[in-house]
Amino acid sequence: MTKDSEETSLPIREEEGYDFRFDPNACAACEGACCRGESGYIWMKFPEIEAMAAYLEMTTADFARIYLRKVGHRYSLTEKRLGEGDYACIFFDETKKRCSVYPVRPRQCRTFPFWEQFKNDDEEVRKECPGIL
Repeated sequence: MTKDSEETSLPIREEEGYDFRFDPNACAACEGACCRGESGYIWMKFPEIEAMAAYLEMTTADFARIYLRKVGHRYSLTEKRLGEGDYACIFFDETKKRCSVYPVRPRQCRTFPFWEQFKNDDEEVRKECPGIL
């Protein structure tokens, strides 16, 4: 490891109540596995919607019309279909294999892999994320 790569490496993350740790430096190698897969929901709260719209230099109304779908009383980002049973977040850049709105990504994305569903199932999250230690 060079001095430059040491300076830019991110610290290992741990969360109380989880039997695993997460190395965010593995994200560069996985090509966005957490951003794609089965169809699902990427929940957004209004402050996140506002921040993402501002980042994209759009009105909140235009952002909502183009990128959100209403599910019950909540909103989720739309998805794009990449193949049979393979979907990705609308903001997943397939060429660069990463999030195109990373600085303003939703809380759901920022907290991955420390989701409640993985608290007692680190085997499942290990299948999804190469950064699990």
